[in-house]
Amino acid sequence: MKRVNVLCVGKLSKSFCRDGCDEYLKRLKSFYDVKITEIPEKPTVKLECAELVKRMNGVCVLMDVKGKQVSSEELARFLSDAHMRTDEVTFVIGGASGVDDAVRQKASERISFGAVTYPHQLVRVLLCEQLYRAATILNRLPYHK
Repeated sequence: MKRVNVLCVGKLSKSFCRDGCDEYLKRLKSFYDVKITEIPEKPTVKLECAELVKRMNGVCVLMDVKGKQVSSEELARFLSDAHMRTDEVTFVIGGASGVDDAVRQKASERISFGAVTYPHQLVRVLLCEQLYRAATILNRLPYHK
């Protein structure tokens, strides 16, 4: 089974974010081996990013407000293409203070969910939903209309 990793700084402290992620992760189990890795918040962005870089495997995608804006269909194609090259795709979500250049350089792609800034906990929910949507698109299931 293909793997999808989600690397994040910090824990989900908001119950609505935990509930949303849990729901989409449960649905994703039919399509991917999904692993969420939470990096503890550190005193500096540099220390957080050093931990992120150590765990960035396979094709790495940084969720970045300055990244390329993609549609759900484009994300699905990207995921499919990445899994043709490797079994593992890693999505990285920085903490409240963002990421440094070490993470940007290791990422093979930078993707944005739009020009607005979202709290990093909410980005995790959005990413989980979009990964599920991508899986349903690739498997021609009716979730995406």
